[in-house]
Amino acid sequence: MELLDDSIVPEHARDVKAEAREFAHEHIEPNAQKYFQSGEYPEEILAAGQESNLVAQDIPERWGGRGLDLAQLLAMTEEFYRADAGIALTLQLASFGCEITYEHGTDDQCEEYLRPVAEGEQRSGLAVSEPETGSDLSGMQTRAEKDGDEWVIDGEKYWIGNGVEADWITLYARTGDDEENPYGNHSMFIVPTDTDGYEAEHIPEKMAMRASKQAHIEFDDCRIPEENLIGEIGDGFLMLADFFNHGRIAVAGHGLGIAAAAIEETWTFTHDREEFGRTISDFQAVQHGLADMILEFESARALTWRGCQKVANGENAGYWAAMAKTKATEMAVDVSERGMQFHGGRSILDERRIARVYRDARIPVIYEGANEIQRNLIYGQAP
Repeated sequence: MELLDDSIVPEHARDVKAEAREFAHEHIEPNAQKYFQSGEYPEEILAAGQESNLVAQDIPERWGGRGLDLAQLLAMTEEFYRADAGIALTLQLASFGCEITYEHGTDDQCEEYLRPVAEGEQRSGLAVSEPETGSDLSGMQTRAEKDGDEWVIDGEKYWIGNGVEADWITLYARTGDDEENPYGNHSMFIVPTDTDGYEAEHIPEKMAMRASKQAHIEFDDCRIPEENLIGEIGDGFLMLADFFNHGRIAVAGHGLGIAAAAIEETWTFTHDREEFGRTISDFQAVQHGLADMILEFESARALTWRGCQKVANGENAGYWAAMAKTKATEMAVDVSERGMQFHGGRSILDERRIARVYRDARIPVIYEGANEIQRNLIYGQAP
């Protein structure tokens, strides 16, 4: 069966979708199980993605990228995550946070930091979450203090993609303590990872998306030049809020890709597996279950693509991004769990694709703002 058809995808995004699908078939799918079991960083696949101009290509053309828009990125995301979520996350994290620099940074910052990422010579990362603070952006405590012509950073960050592998990260740090305006207390910085006082280590084994790497970072008297501030002091929260609106559409795409994998795998298994002298799919209970999976998938996909258009046009972006992210990621959990049930005892074997998909589906409901936070945004921004 084919769930990720082109009919709902804007015409200008279909060529990129086709490129992503071909790449996924050739490079991601054949290696997914190997990297899931080993937990290794898929260097060769990342290099192939860079060579194919499918990594970091949202970066504008003037800085070496293709300038892919949100619809093109979503079309690519669906295909990558259907093939394997862990490897797909590695491909996307290679340029994580770059949007903040090309939207708010200077030309000099873009030339120095974005071009090498777009050309596959460097990797970036984004450091927001902290060990004691997850989705509370106004509560982050890692601090940047001005000292002459430098910023001095102290604190720690957690769950940071590419915290070890990146050449530089975009850092969200506290620069003020105004209790009356808690949304103006943070700023964004570019921090090269070879700076003295920057120490990062991989977070140990994860249950899912094992081909991607996250880190715990400690900053101890980490000094960067004053020109590494992105935009204006105190604008970090607003920058990040806008960034997450786009990011949550992408995460909805994570859910769609994972769900498509779960449904397609379950459809094949139930039509091939025999019980009591007939295939499992001959039982009406299974047919109804598969029908429900498809109904939920198509509902989530329609909402996601509508949300993509709304966010791209700046129409109540936070509301639509939160709805798309919540619906698509929770749908992925539901259909992968149903897929596990229909696979029976075989579902718990590591070698089964459905087992990997089931694990991976549990992650996107948490990152880019847990879905409980998304519901706050939906209620608060409802028209």
